[in-house]
Amino acid sequence: FGSRLPLGPSAGRRGGSDPTSQGTCAPSMLSKALSGARNGRTFAVIICESRRGVATQVPNFLKGKAVPSSSSTWYDVHNPATNEVVAKVPQSTPEEMRQAVEIASDAFKSWRLVPVTARQRIMFKYADLIRDHTEELARIITNEQGKTIADAKGDVFRGLEVVENSCNIAAIQAGEMSEQVASDVDTYSVRQPLGVCAGICPFNFPAMIPLWMFPVAITCGNTFVMKPSERVPLTAMRLVELAREAGVPEGVVNVIHGTHDAVNFICDAPEIRAISFVGGNAAGQHIHARGTANGKRVQANMGAKNHGVILPDADKESVLNKLTGAAFGAAGQRCMALSTAIFVGETQEWISDLAAKAKQLKLGPGTDPSADLGPVISPAAKARIEGLITSGEQQGAKVVLDGRNASVEDHPNGNFVGPTILKDVTTDMDCYKQEIFGPVLVTLKADTLDDAIAMINKNPYGNGTALFTSSGANARRFQMDVDCGQVGINVPIPVPLPHFSFTGSRASFVGSTNFYGKSGVHFYTQVKTVTASWKSEDKLQTVMPTSKD
Repeated sequence: FGSRLPLGPSAGRRGGSDPTSQGTCAPSMLSKALSGARNGRTFAVIICESRRGVATQVPNFLKGKAVPSSSSTWYDVHNPATNEVVAKVPQSTPEEMRQAVEIASDAFKSWRLVPVTARQRIMFKYADLIRDHTEELARIITNEQGKTIADAKGDVFRGLEVVENSCNIAAIQAGEMSEQVASDVDTYSVRQPLGVCAGICPFNFPAMIPLWMFPVAITCGNTFVMKPSERVPLTAMRLVELAREAGVPEGVVNVIHGTHDAVNFICDAPEIRAISFVGGNAAGQHIHARGTANGKRVQANMGAKNHGVILPDADKESVLNKLTGAAFGAAGQRCMALSTAIFVGETQEWISDLAAKAKQLKLGPGTDPSADLGPVISPAAKARIEGLITSGEQQGAKVVLDGRNASVEDHPNGNFVGPTILKDVTTDMDCYKQEIFGPVLVTLKADTLDDAIAMINKNPYGNGTALFTSSGANARRFQMDVDCGQVGINVPIPVPLPHFSFTGSRASFVGSTNFYGKSGVHFYTQVKTVTASWKSEDKLQTVMPTSKD
């Protein structure tokens, strides 16, 4: 998924002890979209104050309120299109993180007793608020993450679908019953909330991923502590404010900030029963190992190398359009981006036409309505992406379309990488083995569908894959034999709707059960089985009870 959450002491971008010491940013329309404290009740972070050089300090969110951090360590939040500092986010202090967990623990005592229908009604209201504030949320996302406004709206909408599915959680959370398992004895099961749960979120989907987590968890009756990515904290803060407005009681959802210290705190806090994580493999493996060692449930969606397979019987124009959108949309910073294409047989001749189509995509800031893709998240990400392109070239790949050294008018400091296509890539090249997480499509050759399937199954990742064909027989063989959690047939990004679950596998996922849908409810609940006897007459019995009794 590409969060690349840092774990070492040098992680993050420290702004020094003075949270206003770095960066300048001019007032923008987001200053109004994120207006300051309304009637003393809400936090609504202001992106930039009217005085140049003063970036807003992002607060914690504790007990339903914005609470300024007393931290001496702050990280810069940049607009990727300009690299201007738009906010400063703290490394929440140990005391603040401990307070968040204690508040969530106290809130759980009463929240778990709220009828599930009442919790669902809050989700109905929350869904309405998200829908009404989609434009505002999209502009916040674009300002801190860089994706286009249209793509940011999609980010919000895919999260909204999970909230809508949470409105039906009573049916998913229902238990089972067997009557008369013995004479006058019934057995039934119930799904109960775990307690305090936590979420650690990536930078690439500032709205969707938080909405995968806390709405499901709290509608099941849990309370929640969330740590947004330190690169994109503003969207998550606005989402929890809207949740409070929808009627989520104080203390049910809390937000802390930071990097490795916050992650390790979440892994170690004894009150936290379950951790949801989306991000890179190193961080995901660390969180899974440390969290499970402390007795917690962990679900971790991690890296990906999603392959598309193009057969000669596929519709050429449709394939080229779908490949272009799936490879380069969101600047390739999607967990399900189709970053690898296997051209089977004569379809290898289609690559030049694909390059011509991708070349027409417009690179620009997310606020430009005509832009097809925006910047990548940081200068370091840009350097890494361009380095992998260069390494592919040095190892024998041909650069058919080169997006290095891209420039955008009036945005000389932006983190822009143009659409890039590498041809004649082999599986031993770094550009194939590593998740690039940028607007780069690597292309490989295969003689047959079986060869393509073998190539995919040999790759350690198992997030998603897609086959482009007009043959039902080939499609069925592909879906049966390919070892990936999510398969698209003429669908380039096969992310399931929330009444299913996100089912990444192999090196793309570790943990208990998957995100949202039935699996998500199972992750955030525990089964309790009750066997009850109501006999009209009882007698003393010392032998093991059986169904004969």
